[in-house]
Amino acid sequence: MRRILLTLALLAAPLATRAQTDDVTTYRLDNGMDVVVIEDHRAPVVTHMVWYRAGSADEPVGASGVAHFLEHLLFKATDTLESGEFSRIVAENGGSDNAFTSYDYTAYHQRIAADRLELMMEMEADRMNNLRLTPEDIVTERGVVLEERNQRTESSPGALAQEQLRAAQYLNHRYGVPIIGWKHEMEELSLEDALSFYDLYYSPNNAILVVAGDVEPDEVLALAEEHYEPIPAEPDLPERLRSEEPPQTAARRLTYEDPRVSQPYLVRTYLAPERDAGAQQKAAALVYLAELLGGSPFTSELGTALQFDTQTAVYTGAGYDGLSLDDTLLSISVVPTEGTGLAEAEAAVDAVLEEFLAEGPDPEAMERIRTALNASEIYARDNVSSLARRYGAALTSGLTVEDVQAWPGILQAVTAEDVMAAAAEVLDERRSVTAWVTAPETEELSQ
Repeated sequence: MRRILLTLALLAAPLATRAQTDDVTTYRLDNGMDVVVIEDHRAPVVTHMVWYRAGSADEPVGASGVAHFLEHLLFKATDTLESGEFSRIVAENGGSDNAFTSYDYTAYHQRIAADRLELMMEMEADRMNNLRLTPEDIVTERGVVLEERNQRTESSPGALAQEQLRAAQYLNHRYGVPIIGWKHEMEELSLEDALSFYDLYYSPNNAILVVAGDVEPDEVLALAEEHYEPIPAEPDLPERLRSEEPPQTAARRLTYEDPRVSQPYLVRTYLAPERDAGAQQKAAALVYLAELLGGSPFTSELGTALQFDTQTAVYTGAGYDGLSLDDTLLSISVVPTEGTGLAEAEAAVDAVLEEFLAEGPDPEAMERIRTALNASEIYARDNVSSLARRYGAALTSGLTVEDVQAWPGILQAVTAEDVMAAAAEVLDERRSVTAWVTAPETEELSQ
């Protein structure tokens, strides 16, 4: 009897593999496409997102920028839609759409009334498989992305300095190449480059569908099976392997000079571990470390010491984002006060770090951060689109739904000992790059 009941249960289940945790339901279609449904019935709207496990770090050597270039090209013509018609239809139905590219993923999204979800799926599935590009599209859109680089990077000394810093930090990994691409390689991007990346990576078995809002999971699955499942899987999809960083055993320094820099500043980055599936504790400790060192200027170690006690800086900050497939960065930034040199500011930073490593975090500061993080995690659930992004970014970065849902609890469990262990590992000058950003001839880098 038990075997008969089990057989009946399997026959009654949908063809796709299904798992459910809290208000998030997951499926896997027969062609390998993952489906994540996040229910929120407070308003009759839905966020529809397709995430590809392909970002700038997955690009072939010599074709930097092709992932972002292809993101632009996906708004061109398909077998059934004219160039630009996708966004026009979304707007005519009262919705909004866009896309973005990162190191580890490319995502396309629409926010629209829940009863228009099927239309979004129909169009998104169409451009997953039926993109039609012309040589004219390449010329036009290549000019667009080059102008985007001019506006966002070439016109910003801070952005140019950041490119140089990341290139110095990552000796072997593609995270050292800018997402938008190096300009000289962007200028050579071709139709063949775009189609090669599209044909290989824009495949259902390399994609995650995230639908969040006023939907029922089984209805979303039925629509996904109708529109996405007929698309064949890519049989030659390669395993997602990245070139690894060698052991970093020497501190690196650079000076970036640009006459447009009105206020000199320094940035230091340390190679740091990312959030790993089933092992997010170290990353959680690094979240605390960044807040302790450079969160609020009124309570952080760098803020109180440099901005108030000694008044050697007008700005201090620290940051860490563990959401990446491979090793990420913990960063420290300082803008000295007028009359304070970069060498003096850097020495002050080193003194603060040395004292912190010797004495550890203030217990009150730990609890203050714990409370703020708890509130932030709770508030994040109020925005359905942000919640969809949280899951999509995590899943394309190697995490699971269970990891995303465990993250708030892991943050709350961080101890001072955890923070000190993470600090001792990461705040190692041999794994660091220190950049001075300044106008020419204002100050020389000390030896």
